[in-house]
Amino acid sequence: MIFGANPLGTIMDRPNTILVYSDYKSPYAFLAKDLIYEIEDQFDVQLEWLPYTLDIPSYLGSARLGEHGEVIESNRNAHQWRRVRYSYMDCRRQARKRGLVILGTRKIWDSSFAAIGGLWAKRQGKRQFRAYHDRVFERFWRRELDIEDAEAIAAVLSEVHADQTGFRGFLAGAGRIELDIIRESAEAAGVFGVPSFIVEGELFWGREHLADIREKLAPLARDNPVRATPSC
Repeated sequence: MIFGANPLGTIMDRPNTILVYSDYKSPYAFLAKDLIYEIEDQFDVQLEWLPYTLDIPSYLGSARLGEHGEVIESNRNAHQWRRVRYSYMDCRRQARKRGLVILGTRKIWDSSFAAIGGLWAKRQGKRQFRAYHDRVFERFWRRELDIEDAEAIAAVLSEVHADQTGFRGFLAGAGRIELDIIRESAEAAGVFGVPSFIVEGELFWGREHLADIREKLAPLARDNPVRATPSC
């Protein structure tokens, strides 16, 4: 689907739809991914995954590291470096508990190609999207995928059996426009980071709020005996 002026309007009108904003270059979004899948498995809801490409330099500065972790260039202040170092330490700590691998990145990546690839995969179906989503996240954080390489993104789409007819044109044209419109609409709704969720018009940021979302969705639980009782 190519979105019109307001890509969220039609989606938000769908009953029991949760908007999920994510970015492949966010370790927090990676840690949240599988936990978010569980929401759709356990509740009578539909997840609408939407890309929100973070502008990290605007709030954390930027830096580039060498092969051995040495700083080659940086415009971060001391406070920003402390935040970045803590974030990676904390994410790796949480990842180890779940058998996930998070290797710190050596630069600020442009994740727009990967995001547009995700939009394309969604058009192919839920199975293809989840397979693409999993592969891109996992390989990027193992430093096994260059998300700025259009051919590498196309190769992942091929692996998940997504029809690539027209993909390169989409990547350069309509996909980029759609990505920008989604970002503008997300920010109009208050989104500023990932993972973010809009549930019944209410915005939540961070995987720590999944408990609040579950509480809000309790009446829609698939094993809810009230929902399972047929009406007369």
